[in-house]
Amino acid sequence: MRDALGVGIAVGLSGFAFGVTASGAGISLAQTCALSLFVFTGASQFALVGALAAGSGPLTAAVGAFFLGTRNTLYGLRLSGLLGLRLGTRVAAAHWVIDETSAVALAQRGRQAVRLGFTVTGATLFVLWNLTTFLGALGAEALGDTAAWGLDAAPPAAFLALLAPMLRTGAERTTAGLAAVLGLALLPVLPAGVPVLVAALAAPAVLVVHSGKARRAADVLMLQKQKQKQKQKQKQKQKQKQKLVQEQEQADEQGQEQAQRRTESGSEEESR
Repeated sequence: MRDALGVGIAVGLSGFAFGVTASGAGISLAQTCALSLFVFTGASQFALVGALAAGSGPLTAAVGAFFLGTRNTLYGLRLSGLLGLRLGTRVAAAHWVIDETSAVALAQRGRQAVRLGFTVTGATLFVLWNLTTFLGALGAEALGDTAAWGLDAAPPAAFLALLAPMLRTGAERTTAGLAAVLGLALLPVLPAGVPVLVAALAAPAVLVVHSGKARRAADVLMLQKQKQKQKQKQKQKQKQKQKLVQEQEQADEQGQEQAQRRTESGSEEESR
């Protein structure tokens, strides 16, 4: 609950920056509020407004924002099973599937905790984001340059703070590192949104490499087990041979003893 509220408040307040930026790009108050209400994906909204401010056409800006927002589909696939919602509720909850709600939900254990984290983060962020967007766009001139406030750094900072504890294995850390390198390297040369999609390829790439290593490790382990089984079989055979030899020796000794007794008894009878 505390993490959910903290993330919702910290990121929700950055709506001021979006409202001011959208107003500066020539977008009307109604259009700005509609973006936050219906799109509700900060990265895509900033990408759209930034592209328009840079002189891109509406279609080009919208396509870039769309591609950037498609990453939420991957979040949705992961959260669908964890939340376990009914179809009607799932459709409504899909609107809140974004970076922050996904990060908070995935950090929880148990279905109830996942649902609570997702719901509290989504509700807090949705209300504050839309409220601060409206206030930012309404008072753009009075607020001045919000870049000096550092509000634009709140979403990525909060997301990274939630993501870091989730990177427990080497494969997870490698995936995150490779994705970051790809995204940052391609950011200057590709349209907005595309670097994020390319960075997402880090996951299957690492998965393929990790699967290959895991398969080889499994093969080595299997060979080791087979060798151990062979050694155990050899030891069992040796024990069986030793047992047979011992039994044979005991039988020979018993036979010799019986023969000696017969000889002794025969000698006694002759002496009588």
